[in-house]
Formats: sequence, structure tokens, C-alpha cells
Amino acid sequence: MRGSVLFQPNRALGYVSNHVPANPLPGVRFIEKRNENVITTCVGKSFHVYGANSFRLIRVGGLHTEDISCMAADGFLTYVASGNVIYGWRSSTQLRKTYRGHGKRVHLLLPFGKHLLSVDETSLLKIWFVGTEDVYLEIPFNNEQFQITALMHPASYKNKILLGSSQGGMQLWNIKNAKLVHTFGGFDSKVMVLTQAPAIDVVAVGLQNGKIVMMNLKFEETIMELTQDWGPVTGITFRTDGHPIMASASTNGQVTFWNLEEQVIVSTLLAHDDSITSLQCFPNEPLLLTTSPDNSMKLWIFDLPDNGARLLRIREGHGAPPTYIRYHGSSGRNILSAGEDSSLRIFSTISETMNKSLGKASYNRKASKKHRKGEDPFRMPPINFFTSETTRDKEWDSIAAAHAGLVQITTWSFDKCKMGDLKLVPEVFQNKNRTDFGVTASALCLSHCGNFVTIGYSSGHLERFNIQSGIHRASYGKPPAHEGVAVSGISSDNLNQFLVSGGAEGKLKWWNFKQNVNKPVYCLKLDEPVSLFSTHRESAMIAVALENFTVLIVDSDSRAVVRKFIGHKGPITDACFSPDSRWLLTASRDCTVKVWDIPSAYLVDQFRMPQICTSLSMSPTGDYLATTYVDNNGIYLWANRSLFSHVSLRAIKPDTEAPLMDLPATICDENAATLTEENEMEVDELEEAMEAINLNYESPAQLSRELITMSSMAASRWQNLLNLDIIKKRNRPRQAPQKPKSAPFFLPTVSGLDFQFDLNATHDQSAEDASKILKLNQVEQLTNFGKLLKDAATSRDKEFTKPIEFLKKLGPTMVDFEIRNLSPLDGGSGSISVMGAFMRMIVALLESNQGFELGQSWLGVFLKSHGRTIVENEELRTVLDEVEQAQAKGWNLLEDRLLYGIGVVSSLRNFNA
Repeated sequence: MRGSVLFQPNRALGYVSNHVPANPLPGVRFIEKRNENVITTCVGKSFHVYGANSFRLIRVGGLHTEDISCMAADGFLTYVASGNVIYGWRSSTQLRKTYRGHGKRVHLLLPFGKHLLSVDETSLLKIWFVGTEDVYLEIPFNNEQFQITALMHPASYKNKILLGSSQGGMQLWNIKNAKLVHTFGGFDSKVMVLTQAPAIDVVAVGLQNGKIVMMNLKFEETIMELTQDWGPVTGITFRTDGHPIMASASTNGQVTFWNLEEQVIVSTLLAHDDSITSLQCFPNEPLLLTTSPDNSMKLWIFDLPDNGARLLRIREGHGAPPTYIRYHGSSGRNILSAGEDSSLRIFSTISETMNKSLGKASYNRKASKKHRKGEDPFRMPPINFFTSETTRDKEWDSIAAAHAGLVQITTWSFDKCKMGDLKLVPEVFQNKNRTDFGVTASALCLSHCGNFVTIGYSSGHLERFNIQSGIHRASYGKPPAHEGVAVSGISSDNLNQFLVSGGAEGKLKWWNFKQNVNKPVYCLKLDEPVSLFSTHRESAMIAVALENFTVLIVDSDSRAVVRKFIGHKGPITDACFSPDSRWLLTASRDCTVKVWDIPSAYLVDQFRMPQICTSLSMSPTGDYLATTYVDNNGIYLWANRSLFSHVSLRAIKPDTEAPLMDLPATICDENAATLTEENEMEVDELEEAMEAINLNYESPAQLSRELITMSSMAASRWQNLLNLDIIKKRNRPRQAPQKPKSAPFFLPTVSGLDFQFDLNATHDQSAEDASKILKLNQVEQLTNFGKLLKDAATSRDKEFTKPIEFLKKLGPTMVDFEIRNLSPLDGGSGSISVMGAFMRMIVALLESNQGFELGQSWLGVFLKSHGRTIVENEELRTVLDEVEQAQAKGWNLLEDRLLYGIGVVSSLRNFNA
């Protein structure tokens, strides 16, 4: 088995940026077609492209074989270094260029006109022709003498590049002839950043010891020297909107703003919790962009009274791996996620712009705002697990969370997207009465009504609170519910009649929810201690994970064990039910996820990951499975194959080794493969083939004769044919039209929507046409359409294509006129044979299954105008039977397709409901 039977990788959520600098050189790029700046950030093996106007994710780059080490861009391509290979992407999705030749990992890139400069870990500088992918020049350096750490192109210095080293030295090279132009005096620290200043010949040099040196390259003079006290300089940028301000970034997330005229610090800004890897001022705009490995990207605007910066936009995910996730609500659109960074977040499966942050847990939120983010003494430990309900979302807090090592339970508001004011602690564990300071909250359960939260503790206590007021309502059991052992799981039914608790002593206890809470109603003894609970309230089933890696299914109504699943080789980390309660999904420390079929009690699917799955949750609609993993900041979605294709399930032996799968990428495409030499060659061959093929493809008029095909004509051409009389009466002018005073000449025109002359009428008459002897076809006063019908009816193959195409070109009024003139009665110029030809034309049109709505409208006008004539003529009545049969055949085909589609939509609606 190559992979999972039921699930296929879909995409990853929550990734924004990492340690690789964003905004590839030469800086923020403005796209004229979008009329906005675009920002490129790295997310591991792929990259994201955001629009600066709203931080909306525009595109996701291709998936590489290794993590991206650096990026750069010019006006045409985005260059990405993955390992020792450089890839050139067009529009982030089309691989155009591949540059191979480096022996070690590439860590620096610089586009330079028609060339691309790259530096690997051995300090080998390569210069490539962008178009031909050939190497133009190689310049090797010795890491012990000059290890390249930064490079840039000084403005107005033709064919020159400036290199900075870890030894503190700088060199200016002419890359056209590979000559060293000048060696600058070294600094006493590693060169971290080289940035061009707005002034010509001036370069800002950022050093590892925190110094910033403004140097004139032309005279090798130090113009000014500044020092920041927050560690190494990780970024330097200049405002170009008329203010002499320089911004510098450090490894502790601090941004310092310097007034270059007075050489003083104007202000400081704590932008991130981690090191700042990207610092860019937008050209001629009061905007500053910062990114950080804390998985966030922020846009700041300089509009404060003191000319300081305030936060304008933010896009962020978890700064540390998420620990617990659950879908919230019945729509399957929102995922609640708690992370090791003490934050609680909402991730949308629809659009990343709908992601929200509920903030970070704090003992005192007001005091936390006054402290630096990295030094907040009031921050609470990370959330271990939480419980939520949607019933009272709009009225009060609907989320309760337990924190690592704490007895307090915090409440959160999903609707207001913030932390609540309550911290639930029973009286026995409050500081004035507390004797055992090692007690922590170990289990949680929020009632279906959204009013009560039940908390289990490591001491065995089981307490119930009102989540609206925070008032303590009940204590279960005297002595405590599970005396001396931790409460490992809690479950309640939809009607708040019973409460089920499981303890580390290996017992399940049923309690009355409101009355007689001192003694349990029923006790079920298990073989092993309970480690966790997972409940499916609609079916009254509880999944109980034991410490011997076994999972039990307990029927809460009958209070009996109905299923037992054995197969995991490590502790169970999480479990969840499918929406229809048919499957149970379990995750374990053996890095596997297993799917158990509850009715048959068989293992039907399993897959393995390189990391341990810490939490999993299945969508209420059953379309996605969400998982989180150790040392991964994202939430990974897996699509349920059984919803869109037939999946044949069979029993799998529990001791069978699970297939290893890769984590989903940020690309929402099952065919998003990694880049290898083989598929790179396939891409090149495909591009050459596409260039050789004529791409002016036109869709065929009909895909299949077994399908009903509508015409491509506008509805106004056929929809109002039966109501022309009413339309003409409504649109009748109030005044009679006036004849023009003079008409110099008249030319014959063709009737129709488009004005055009009848060129056939101007041809010279032949001698035969000039004869004055009358012929039979000249006596018949047929219109052009009538003549086409007569010719088609008398032809050998009975082909009605010409009259159909002629009628399609006419407007509604002329179509009505042509059809009315088919009858010889009431002053018409037609004949009975021509009327029969029209009816056979309708039969041919309906049997071809093309232009179905046109045939119906034309037939309606014909029957409305000539119904009496058809009834009185036996020949026409015979043809009318053929028309009826052709129409019934076409309508039955169309009706079957419509009813099938309506049935599928109704079934899906009922399923989602």
C-alpha cells in the first residue's frame, strides 16, 4: 500500500514566514497589473506571495526537494535556492530556469541585469547568464580568509559588486573582467548587512556587534558610526518619503529609528517576539515591512504625532507548534488551535484573511500590555487542551482552556475573539485554603447548552462551574470522585442528565448531572488506567484510550464496552469520531494515525508520519481531517477521498506496518510534486511543445450527441418571441414616425441585427435573368428564408443547416415575420409545402440535440401563428406527429439530467444538515 486509502494530502494552514528573509532583492516589487506591491515570504520548501494592500495570499510557489535557503527576484523571475540548486519561477508557479553547478548549499543570491550572482557555503561566487543558464564567471574565496556573508550592488557603480565577510573585511569587484577593484579596511566584527543609502557612494554596513557604519565607498571614509544596544544588526532600511530616517533591526525583535541629520535615536519599536529577518521601507511611502521566524509578517505606518510607527496590518500564525486543535461549529470552516506560544487562534479553511487571534493567555491582560512582549511576567503557560460549544457564542464565553501545570481554568470568547475575565478555581484549591500546590487541571468538558463547565483535577476532584458567572455549582463525590488519582476524561450528554468521568485507577463513573452528586450512579471497572476521552454525543459513544495503548468504545446509554481496538505501539495522543460516528481516528506516539471502522470492529486505514501527531480533529461535514505534529507550526488538512470517489475498504491487520506519507504542502493540489531532475525535464519539454502547438483552441459545438446542447445565443434573441405583441404595444411611440425630408439614394440591405448591404442584389443580371418571360419560381412570392426551406426540402440529403443558420442571424422581430409568412392564408407568401419543410427543420434540430431552446421558441411561434392551418391540413398533421415524438425524446433526456442533478444537490444538503 503506497499511502492512505481514505485521506490524501490537501494543504497546510498557518504558515506565514520563517528565518529566510522575505521581500527578495532588490526590495519591495510593485506590480503594475495589480496596482500594488507584492511580498514574497518563505515557508520551508515553498514560498508565498502576498499583496501589500490587504495581505491577501495571491499565489503559492512550487514545492522544492529541500528547504529554501535564500530568495531573490528581478522584474521577470523569482529565484529560489534549494540546497545547491537555483530555480527561476515565473508567476510563482511556472518553472522557467534551473541553475546547477554549486557543490554546497547556496545562501546568497543577487540579480544583476542579465546575470544572476550566487554564493554557496564554500564562498564560491558564480555569475550566471539568466537566459541561457550558463556560467559566465566563477570567483572562489577561502572561508578562512574571506567568508562571504553579504553582497550588494552599489548604485551607479557599473559592473561592480560589494562583498562583506565574516572576518569583517569588504571587497569591491568588477564582475565583467573578474578583477578586484579595491579592498576596504576591515571591521572588528562580522559584516551582517550591506544596504545602499539614498545618497550616492554611501553604504550602510551592519555588524554583528551592533554597530552601524555609514561609509563613503568613493573615498573610503566613515561618515558616521552608530551603535544599537540590542545585539547584532539583522536589517537596515531607509525612508525615501522625505524624512531622514534610518531603521535598523536586531535579533531580539527590536527596531530602532535613527535621525541621520542629528545622529540620534528618534524612537524604538518592539515589532516581534523573535529576531527580525526582513526590514524594508516601501519606496516613497511611509510604510515599513517586517518579518520574523515567529511566523508573522507586519506592516507599519508612520502616522503618529511623534512620527513613530504603528501597526497597520498583520498576518501571523503560531510562533510555536500547536498542541491541541478542534473544529468549532457545524459548518467545518473554523479550527480552534492552541499553541506552545500560549496563544489561542482561529484558522479558517476557506480563506487565510479570515484567520483570527484570540490573544495570549495572561494572568493580568492590562499589565501585560505595558510590558515588552518577550519579557512579559504575566504570561500564562501554554494551553494543554480546551473545550468549546457554539450554543452561547454570542452571549458569553464559550471556550474553557486548561494550562500546563496550573489549577486555573481560563475562559475565552469566540465571538469577541479575546480572553475572558474569569479564572475558574474551586475553593479548596484557592490560595487561602490550598494545601497541595501540585494539583493541576487534568480534564475538561463544556455542556452542550453552553452554561456549565466540568473540570477534573489531578487530585481526583470533579467540579462544575457556571461559565457565565464563574460561580461554583457542584462537587461530585464525597470523598472526591476519583480519590488519589487524576481525572483523565469527562463527558456529558446533550440533555445534561448524566456525567461520565474516567480516572487513572481504571474506572468509569456515571453521575447525575444536577442532583444526588455525592455518589456515582454506576461504576465500570476497566483493566488499565484511562489516559483520555473523546465523545460523540449524538450517538452516546465514548472513545476511552487506556495506558496500554488500547482504545475502547463505551456506549454511554447501556454503560458497556462495545468495541475494543488493539494495534498502536505507543501512548495514544488524541482520538476523534467521524461526523456519522462510523469511524474512530486515533493518533499515537508511534507516529501513526489509524482509522477504525466501528460497526465491523476492523482497522480499515492507517498511515505514518516522520513526526508524532499531537492532535487531530475531523470536520463536522466530514470533508477534512486536521492534524498537528511535533516541531511543526502549521495545521495540516487531509481530504476525505470517500466524498468524491469510490473507496473500497478492507480489513487491515493491526500489526501491519503503516505506509510513510509526506506532510501536505501549502499548495492545495494533490498533484503538487516535488522538483526532481525528471519532472524538470518534463516541464521544459512541455513548454517547448506548447510553443509549437497553436493554442487558439475553440470548443466544439457539441461534446456528445447523447447530451442536450443549448445555443450560445443571448436569451433576448429567443426568450420573448411569444410575447412580441405585448412588447410592441408597450414600446409603441407616442408620436407617429416622420418620414425623412430627403433620401438621396437607397441600397438594398440584409435584414438582421447587424447593418449590412445586400451585395448579391447589385450583381449584374445575366441574359437569362434579364428575360421578360415569367417562370414559376418568380410567381411564388417566397422570402429568402422560405426559399432556403424549399431548397432544403427538395434536396437529396434533406439538410436544413442553411435555413437554421439564416434564422439564427435574424432578430426577434424578423424571426416572427419570417415564420408568420410561411402560411399562404391571411396574406402570407408561403405555401403548405414550405410549412411542412419548416416542421421537418424543427424535427432535424431537435433530433440533433443542439440549440434546444431555439427549437422550442421557434416551434412555439409557429404553432401560435398557424395552429388552425395545421389542424385543417392532413399533411401537416402527419408531420406534427413527428415533431411531437422528437420533442418528447429530447425533453425526456433533459428531464433525466435535471432530476439527477436535483437529487444530488438535495442529498448533499441533507448530509450537511
